[in-house]
Amino acid sequence: MPKAIRYAAFIVHVAAGVVAGSSAALRAEASPPSEAKLTIPVVGPISPGIAAALGVTFIEGSNSTFIIEREGKQYLVDLATRRITEARSSLAPLATAGTVKLAEPAQPTHQETAAAPAPQKEKPKVYEPGDDYVFSLPTGRRLDRHGFYINFNHRFAFEPAFTGKARGATLMGLDSWALPSFGFRYGVTDKLSVGISRSPSYLCRPIELMAGYNFADEREGHPLNGAFRLSVQGQDHFATNFTYSLEGMFSRSLSRRAQLYVVPTVTLQNRRLISHTYANPVPELPGFNSFSLGIGASLDIRPTVALVAEVIPTLAGGRELGIHRPPCAFGIQKKLLRHAFTFGFTTSPGTTAAQRAGTRATLINREFGDKPSGIFIGFDLTRQVY
Repeated sequence: MPKAIRYAAFIVHVAAGVVAGSSAALRAEASPPSEAKLTIPVVGPISPGIAAALGVTFIEGSNSTFIIEREGKQYLVDLATRRITEARSSLAPLATAGTVKLAEPAQPTHQETAAAPAPQKEKPKVYEPGDDYVFSLPTGRRLDRHGFYINFNHRFAFEPAFTGKARGATLMGLDSWALPSFGFRYGVTDKLSVGISRSPSYLCRPIELMAGYNFADEREGHPLNGAFRLSVQGQDHFATNFTYSLEGMFSRSLSRRAQLYVVPTVTLQNRRLISHTYANPVPELPGFNSFSLGIGASLDIRPTVALVAEVIPTLAGGRELGIHRPPCAFGIQKKLLRHAFTFGFTTSPGTTAAQRAGTRATLINREFGDKPSGIFIGFDLTRQVY
């Protein structure tokens, strides 16, 4: 047993005798003379000098506890329970013996006992697009690091949705041939991404390889979102009619519920968007340089439902590519967890960087095929796998 504890036990024994003797004497004095038959020896009070020598400090208002100091430490002695504990560190060491008033323990307030909520940072007023595309126009949204994404695009370009008779019988063109495209994107980092996509034989079987880099993000305090993407497209399974596109994808949130998009695109050796059958070889087409400026918008009308719209005018090279009117599109988008489904109407059959500015006028070989009356149904489906 440590020396300090043994010494404290001795003090407890002495103090217990003092308290017991004092209590007995008081009882004897209070009893009638006939009952005071037993004489109990009373130990006299301890003088301040002895208390100082023993390192004892009495606590005002307490008859069962006192403090002793030994080897620079203070111990609280409880005579009722015969327990000795080291005094609270908040008690200052006492140089001389005496009487102290033990401070009442501070009662914690309600605010202190309850866990204080962590300060919440105000969320930036930044719009979160649910899809990689407005409709055909890329949003340029940043991918998650090591995130894997799948994109499906369907266009029913051979029959208009509203022009002609018995549109209900053909489900507004859904009974006609579809032009399904699909692609995969991967986030190498949270800023660098790569991707590959493929469109069907009716669009000359193009395969597009792309790499993009997001250099600005509103969530990081920039005034807008910005990204560049370089893509190479080759038709007939990446065997002929190669085109090279450089896209700048810029967007600006108007609030948490709306966002505007501007996508300037330069394409070298672009080809006309023509219809092709699988049985015939893909023809080698002349290439033209072009420049298009896509403009789009997205507006949330519900937390998970958005209205989308876009237009893609070709400012240079449009005549050589047979583009008489800029393609346009509008639709409604449903966002759910890592999914997004967009249903709408458009005049652009293509979805790659080189083909999305083309219209159904050259696809069906009719000059007026890209009029608003020739608008047709399309839909997009995006899924983040992980």
